[in-house]
Amino acid sequence: MKKILTGGVGKVEVTQAVKGLGLDGIDVTQSSDMDAAMKLRTGQADYYLGTCHTGAGASLGVLVGLLGKPACHTFGRSVPSEEEIAALLAQGVKVFGFSLDQIDAIAPAMARAIAARG
Repeated sequence: MKKILTGGVGKVEVTQAVKGLGLDGIDVTQSSDMDAAMKLRTGQADYYLGTCHTGAGASLGVLVGLLGKPACHTFGRSVPSEEEIAALLAQGVKVFGFSLDQIDAIAPAMARAIAARG
C-alpha cells in the first residue's frame, strides 16, 4: 500500500481527485507540510502532493528544507507527461508541487503513476 499525503491550499481537492480514481494499493490522506515531512522521513508515508496558487514552490517550501531538493520537484503551472512523471519517480522524487488550476490533470496522473510502480 502506497501512502500519499496531500497538502497546501488544494489538499481537499487533490485528496478527492485521487480517492475518486478508486486505485488499488493507494491510500491518500490530507496533511500539513510539517507533518508530511516527518512522516516521509520516518517511512510512515511514501509521497506528498502539494498545491499552491502558482505551483512555483510555496507548496513545497518546508519539505524542500527538511527533505532536501533532490527529493522534491515542482511542476509549476505546466502539466507533465506520463513519461516525465515516471522518470521523476524512478529518480526517487517523493514530493511534488503543482498549481491549483492543474489539480484535475496532475493529481490523477500522479496517482496512476504511483500505483503502477506497485
